[in-house]
This record gives sequence, C-alpha cells and structure tokens, in this order.
Amino acid sequence: MRQFTDSEALSGIVHAALGAEARVVGVDRLRGGSKKGVYRVHTSGSHAASVIIYSWAEAENFWPAAEVIDPAHPFAPASGLAPFLAAQRRLAGLEVRVPGVLLADDSRRRYPADVAVVEDVAGGTLEALLKTDPARASHALSELAAMLDVMHRQHSQHYGRVDVLESGDKASGNSCEQLVLERALEDLAEAAERDPSIGSAAAFLHDRLQELATRVAPRTHHGLIHGELGPDHVLVDASSHPVLIDIEGLMFFDVEWEHVFLQLRFGDQYPALSRPGLDPARLDLYMLAMRLSLVAGPLRLLDGDFPHRTVMQEIAEHNAKEALALLV
Repeated sequence: MRQFTDSEALSGIVHAALGAEARVVGVDRLRGGSKKGVYRVHTSGSHAASVIIYSWAEAENFWPAAEVIDPAHPFAPASGLAPFLAAQRRLAGLEVRVPGVLLADDSRRRYPADVAVVEDVAGGTLEALLKTDPARASHALSELAAMLDVMHRQHSQHYGRVDVLESGDKASGNSCEQLVLERALEDLAEAAERDPSIGSAAAFLHDRLQELATRVAPRTHHGLIHGELGPDHVLVDASSHPVLIDIEGLMFFDVEWEHVFLQLRFGDQYPALSRPGLDPARLDLYMLAMRLSLVAGPLRLLDGDFPHRTVMQEIAEHNAKEALALLV
C-alpha cells in the first residue's frame, strides 16, 4: 500500500513558504497526477487560504520501472523539481502565465522528497469550464491560443527539454522526426503485445510509419512546446486568464507534435488553437505515433497499481481504434 503525505508532514514546508504563523487545517490529494503528488493544502494564519504542493516522492510515481533511458532524451520521463523550475522560469520570462512559485526545496531537510509550493489557482480547469461556462471558456481559449503563439515563435536550432539545454547538455538523436519514428516503433511493438487488434495489424502499422517518415523533409529550427497540453493542464483564474500546469516536459521540438496532441485533447475546440504553416507530412507521422503512444503508455501504466484503471483502459482502446483507422 502506497503511503502518501499528510498535514503533519507538510507543516514544515508550509511554515517555510508562508511564515511560522501559518497552520495546516486540511489537505486534499488531487486526482490526476501519475508522476508526482499534487496536494491542495488549506491554511489559516497566512495571507493564502490555500496553496498547492508538488511532491516528487518515489511513492507518488505510479509508472512501473522502465529500462534505463538517457535522461537527456526528449521523451525521457519529464518529472522532478529541476525541470519544473527551468520550465517555470522560461514561461514566466515569456509572460506565459504559470502558477507562481512560493518555495522550492530539494534539501530533504523539511520533507523527505523534492517539493515545490505554488499559488493555488482556484478557478478550476479549462476542461471543466468548457462544459459549465462555454462563454467564459471561449475567452480563455482565445488567450491560450495567443500564449501558444508566443511559445511556438521561440526558436532554437537545438531540440530538447529546456532544463537539459540550459545545463549545456545535448539531446539524443539526429532529428525530431527520427526520434518520433523510433519511439513509435517501440510503442507499436509494445502495443502489439498488449492489444490483439494492434497485434494483428502490426506489420501494416510498421510499414505505414516508415512510409510517413520518408515524406518528412529536414528542418533546422524548433519551437517551444508544452508537450502534453490538454484542457486538464490549463487552469482558469478568477479573471478568466489561462494558467499552464504540468510544465516539466517543456521543450524545444517540432510544433507539429504539440498540435497533434492539442487536436486530440481539445477535439471540437481545436480550431481556436490551430495555426497555418504546419507541415502536413509531420502532422501525419506524428498523429499515428501519438495514437500508438496512447495505446502503449496507458496499458503500461496498468502494470502497476495506478488507481484510475478504467479511464486508462478506455484511453488505450479508443486510440487503438483510431490508430487502425489511419491505415485506411
């Protein structure tokens, strides 16, 4: 049984962030995180009625242990205080709204894991707002599109996560499209073992990936992308401004990778985020690759004790059907 944190364990962190007078009066572990714990901590005696605490404790990571992967690889698991802070600095510098950091602590003196205390943006997610208040959500969606334009116009000759590039390291691989193809072939092999429908079409999917990859022309610049931006990773504050969260995977990469994910996650709302000038060949390759990733990844997560199992199974089944539809 996993042991998560509690109010007593978080008290020292809260005191350091908000002052000695601050008291923890309630702790809610928020649903959704698979690599880190996200807690809403209710307080008294401070200027903030609540804060959010991110905990990168080992017990908070539900992903089964994987083979050793180069940490500089763009698709290596993006989790930890260092990538979070690097992403937060980069986005804040671009005036892209992210929760403000009140405390970042990797000393392990106050708490037995790396932690960050950030402001609690209490307006809920854009995903929820699209259902309950479409007019207000539309305003936030338009502003989100402008934020993405700012990010995607940031160019680099090198690709990779911002924390990797800031440290002077070089990301693995020869090109974004080659990395995506390699990952897609790995996901295909894994998905074929786990899902009979993918297994029966594995040879056709393999050939299709190779064919799509040959159509992609070389590129010498890359944009700044979130990497996993769905409406659940966008909060909306009291003034209807969007706020990006789960930013640890921020990287320079092909912006088409971002747009494929946006299209999948925003669905009918995606036209508000779409932009001209995207490379159709990259979009085709990346769409199939993303579908296969969303089969293999959720099924791999189910090897462990991730609690929300039905949701992951449904994601895998849906994307298996969509991947096969791309063969037609």
